[in-house]
This record gives sequence, C-alpha cells and structure tokens, in this order.
Amino acid sequence: MEIEVTHPFHPWRGQRFVLATRKRNWGEDRVMYFDAQGRLRSLPAAWTDIDPPDVRTQAAAGRAAFRSDDLLQLASLIDEISTQPSRGPRRVK
Repeated sequence: MEIEVTHPFHPWRGQRFVLATRKRNWGEDRVMYFDAQGRLRSLPAAWTDIDPPDVRTQAAAGRAAFRSDDLLQLASLIDEISTQPSRGPRRVK
C-alpha cells in the first residue's frame, strides 16, 4: 500500500511512499516507510492520506480552521484553568 504526504507545509507534500507499518510511536499514530536510500522513516499518520478524509473537514471545504469538538475541549480547559485559585508569581531558579 502506498501513502501520500498531504500536510500542506511539509517539503515532501505530494510524494508517495510504500507503507512499511503503522503504529503508535512517541505518543502518536505514525506511519513507517522506507525512503529512497532504504532508511526507515516515519511521519504522523495525520500528515498522510492513510485514513479517509474527515467528514467535517470535507463539509467545511476549507472554511473552518478548527473542529467544533476541539474548540469545546479548549473552552473547557480554559474554564478549568481560569477557575483555579492563583498561587501567586512563580520563581525560577
């Protein structure tokens, strides 16, 4: 199976590689492939076309920079941080 680099700012965007394996590595979903010199390389799976396009991304057609689920999670995190009591300034040694 071949994968294509789809990340808009990656220098290899549009290049195709033969997929060696896919696994969770360094805390994220990654695809492993061999480069032209035969070295094993990896990329985040989200930077490739290995998964079908997200339905919300397709429906937004480039008009939405963020997914609503992610924005709701961010709002919850901000709310949680803002309601915590302040401990005063932190000193760095």
